[in-house]
Amino acid sequence: MTGTTACQCSSWVLLSLLVINLALTAGCSSNVSTARYSASNIGSSCYAKALPTAGEGGLAWGSTLSMAREKSLTNCIRYAGRSGGTPGTCHVVLSECKN
Repeated sequence: MTGTTACQCSSWVLLSLLVINLALTAGCSSNVSTARYSASNIGSSCYAKALPTAGEGGLAWGSTLSMAREKSLTNCIRYAGRSGGTPGTCHVVLSECKN
């Protein structure tokens, strides 16, 4: 009789763990993933985009045009290297400041 009670008890424990796991998984699935390129920061009025000949490029915001260009080149080198592209060929293709 004790063998049956132990089996029923372990079944309840396993079922409870399964329910908790599913509840936690469902709660995490509603989180919105963050974008790779962050939106402009407060005070950042200039942006620049740099692209390599192959791979992913980089977009960056900065308070000055030169800062945005520098950040976008750094991002381009990083992302091109990760995506199997050519980091050494990065160059700025677009840069401007908002009014």
